[in-house]
Amino acid sequence: MINATIKTHQEKTDSAFSGMLKRWRKFKKLSQLDLSLEAGISQRHISFLESGRSRPGMEVILQLASALDMTLRDSNQLLKSAGYAPAFTERELDDKAMVSINNALQMMLEHHQPFPALVVDRNWDLYMANQATNTLLKLIGLPDPSVFHEEKLNIYRLTFSEKGFRPFISNWQEIANPLLLRLQREVNGDPDNRFLSTLFDEVQTLSGCSEYSSTDIAATLAPVLSLQLQIGDIELKLFSMVSSFGTALDVTAAELKVETFFPGDEQTEQFFKTNGL
Repeated sequence: MINATIKTHQEKTDSAFSGMLKRWRKFKKLSQLDLSLEAGISQRHISFLESGRSRPGMEVILQLASALDMTLRDSNQLLKSAGYAPAFTERELDDKAMVSINNALQMMLEHHQPFPALVVDRNWDLYMANQATNTLLKLIGLPDPSVFHEEKLNIYRLTFSEKGFRPFISNWQEIANPLLLRLQREVNGDPDNRFLSTLFDEVQTLSGCSEYSSTDIAATLAPVLSLQLQIGDIELKLFSMVSSFGTALDVTAAELKVETFFPGDEQTEQFFKTNGL
């Protein structure tokens, strides 16, 4: 009876891993041969893994996760589906072990003064911002409740909503598609993040960009994004860059993104030098 129970549990584990591996491979539009070449694992072995005829070792799973360009969070899920413990830690942002990360982020934001800089999590919910960002937010007034997610200000909702920055962005047609493209790529890179997928559908509808399609995913994104704002008599021209912890081994740290804004003309530079501190 005990042996039968163990066998049933093992069969369920094998099935969970096989199903997840196959789903990710198809989502990435890879054949078994493609994945074999990317991961350095024989096509026959991948076939056996997907059919449940072979059990994967931890090293093999991490090779597959890397070849599938999975996030650390999803890599952990793939390991767990095969009965292994997660390989990457996932700490809360207020964990003592995250103090050095938080200090580094705070230093980056302060160093970027008097120009706006902010930190967002995997859902583009605001985690941290400098004073210049607060100055920029104050220009449009108190954010509407509709642009929040779980009591956190969501930067995509704030940007695309008529109750956020959308009415004040004078080059909307120029920036809407690149913003959608960036979010679409993140959805494709993290398909198990249901909120991110829902957020994309939501802001695509809000964008009014009827010409946007998933085929744009192949387009090349510019290294920086230009933003022009007209808020009353104030005209601002900015460009932004997004960076992340590319070598982080903690799930939470790897998912944080830092967006820094720079002045696009002397008028904008002077505005923030006067008001951003």
